[in-house]
Amino acid sequence: MKKYKPGKVKRSVSLITAEYGMMIAAALILSYLESQIPAFFAVPGMKLGLTNVVVLTALYMMDSKSSMAINVVRIVLISFLFGGFSAMIYSLAGGMLSTAVMILLKKTGCFSIVPVSIAGGVSHNIGQIIVAVIVLNTSGIAWTLAALWISGLVSGALIGLLAGQLVKRLPGVSKMFNKKL
Repeated sequence: MKKYKPGKVKRSVSLITAEYGMMIAAALILSYLESQIPAFFAVPGMKLGLTNVVVLTALYMMDSKSSMAINVVRIVLISFLFGGFSAMIYSLAGGMLSTAVMILLKKTGCFSIVPVSIAGGVSHNIGQIIVAVIVLNTSGIAWTLAALWISGLVSGALIGLLAGQLVKRLPGVSKMFNKKL
């Protein structure tokens, strides 16, 4: 039988499921709210990326595997609810690249949450453009990268600041899941 370190308790499957469910529900709500904001940019696909708050929060309060799993589930659910199959392909490419980059940068220990978020926002756009170039069979779409990089920088910074505040203010919530009931 495995021994646990003092202060650590084994989390039950139901608690882990509840924690994932709350994070995914928060992502769905944020996605719906973001879908209500009218598009005001000339570049297709330019959004604030509110759901990345959830992914960043999971990365900093849970772990890398959890943030990746939550991101995959939220992309699939959001695509079925608000998009479609093609939206899912673009979102998965951007989301997986973004999450992988954020995980790698966080693991270095050299970056705070805001630069990690900015790198995630920019890499998300790169992943989507790569898929667009493949699907449309043209590199002509790559012109949008300049505008998307700027939006990735700005929105990544805003999302990073917001997620940083959540991570600071929610430690009690994460401790709640680590207690035995």
